[in-house]
Amino acid sequence: MNVLLIEDEIKVASFISQGLEEEGYAVQTAYNGAEGLQLLKGDAFDIVLLDLMLPAIDGLEVLKTMRGWGMTTPVLIITAKSSKEDVVRGLDTGSDDYLTKPFSFEELLARIRALLRRKPGREALALRYKDMTLDAFNRTLAIGAKKAELTEKEFMIMELMLKNSERPVSRPEVAECVWRDSTDSTNIVDVYINFLRKKIESISKKKYINTVRGTGYILKEEDEKTN
Repeated sequence: MNVLLIEDEIKVASFISQGLEEEGYAVQTAYNGAEGLQLLKGDAFDIVLLDLMLPAIDGLEVLKTMRGWGMTTPVLIITAKSSKEDVVRGLDTGSDDYLTKPFSFEELLARIRALLRRKPGREALALRYKDMTLDAFNRTLAIGAKKAELTEKEFMIMELMLKNSERPVSRPEVAECVWRDSTDSTNIVDVYINFLRKKIESISKKKYINTVRGTGYILKEEDEKTN
């Protein structure tokens, strides 16, 4: 799941992003409001963690701009501004939750999970290709009416491939996305692709993950399984 963290305090941003990445989230960080809006324009996020006291453009203005664009992405405000007036203002501007600093990392995770369970946020966590559906909430892959549970790494690979369906994805690209290493992890990519193929075979007669010689893999539906 993709998280956008908009936080100008470098130590706080590093603490949050490192902790979330260890929990399996993909995190992009912006250190001011203008940079945050630029990232929102160019990428899709499952949730935004937003500080209020930001340089360039403050957090409330970022939130107003997001909602003005029609973005329904869940927003969790994380801020030192703790007065009742600040909380009401943040919620009325369009945030989904409000967490005051200092907070425990466990509470932050719980708030994130709660927001991702809500609709339409939960529906937004489903990626689809043909009759294949990847559900981030339950970490399952469904093909038609049958489902298979995925491990964290398997899920991350399938998410990447679904977002790039019918486009070749290189081994270094997969390794960088899943293991943050585009050079030394390419062999393990093949191992996990094999795991995924077996799980797909257990719930479908169709073949979805195809090898592209000299490049990597492509997600493309074929009518029958091939070895």
